[in-house]
Amino acid sequence: MLNYKRALGKDRVMKSLTGLRTEEFQSLLPMFDSALKKQRELRKSNRQRAMGGGSKHTLETSGDKLFFILFYLKTYPTFDILGFFYDVDRSRPCRWVEEFLPVLETTLSWEVVLPMRKIRSVQEFFNKFPELKDVFIDGTERPVQRPSDKKKQRKYYSGKKKRHTCLNLAMTDDSKHILALTYTKPGSKHDYALFKKSGWGHNIPSAVAVWVDLGFKGIKKDFSHLQVLIPHKSSKKKPLTQQQKQENKIIRTIRTINENALSGVKRLNCVTHIFRNKRTQFADKFMLIACGIWNYHLRFKPYSNY
Repeated sequence: MLNYKRALGKDRVMKSLTGLRTEEFQSLLPMFDSALKKQRELRKSNRQRAMGGGSKHTLETSGDKLFFILFYLKTYPTFDILGFFYDVDRSRPCRWVEEFLPVLETTLSWEVVLPMRKIRSVQEFFNKFPELKDVFIDGTERPVQRPSDKKKQRKYYSGKKKRHTCLNLAMTDDSKHILALTYTKPGSKHDYALFKKSGWGHNIPSAVAVWVDLGFKGIKKDFSHLQVLIPHKSSKKKPLTQQQKQENKIIRTIRTINENALSGVKRLNCVTHIFRNKRTQFADKFMLIACGIWNYHLRFKPYSNY
């Protein structure tokens, strides 16, 4: 069975296996242990025998359980491989993922690193981010297995990526934190259509600069109160002037903050490799938790390149 203590003294190994350095893992462990205890208390009422009954858990400590779920999200192996590593049947790691994924989400929620899912009003935005001056919004797609049903194939096919994907919109700040994340949608959805449906456009204060790409064409017309910075688009009849090209270059350079943030989120293979889990809700949980882990990482190393 994998012994996570062998990796604790080596940051490079811990980052490769879990996405967190040793210091970050050790700091997250007490909160994860508390979340496990809370889960155990909630399950007491449904138990048919006393706590401690039955066979001994293969993952004995909270550290073993936290390492397991982080290892799964970072490397995203199949359950057959996990079963081989932990010397159990493939069904056991599947049950462990279903058990520990909500615990990790609760832990990151208690650490206040999960992005917002909805912004209901301008006042809520002010209360959450009182000193924010700029936000960067962009869509990010992840590959999924090609559905067998033809209707689902059309639903998940992304003309942009030329493959079947799922989509999220992410809002970041200039320190690369993921501030807000939309719920996961099929890849045929357009970035701007998802933006309009999210309600963000109505609830971002006019004093905050909104940086977007050309996928959000029409945002200035539909949300005239927003302070939008979007590149100029050229055409055959109206090529860009030298000044417009220079402005596009500046916008593109500044917007790399958003790209770097999403690259940080996608250090975890669960949001990079083809999504293959049968539980579709895991696609959304994977992205939410990956954003939370990235924000948690920035707490320790704000401008890390890894």
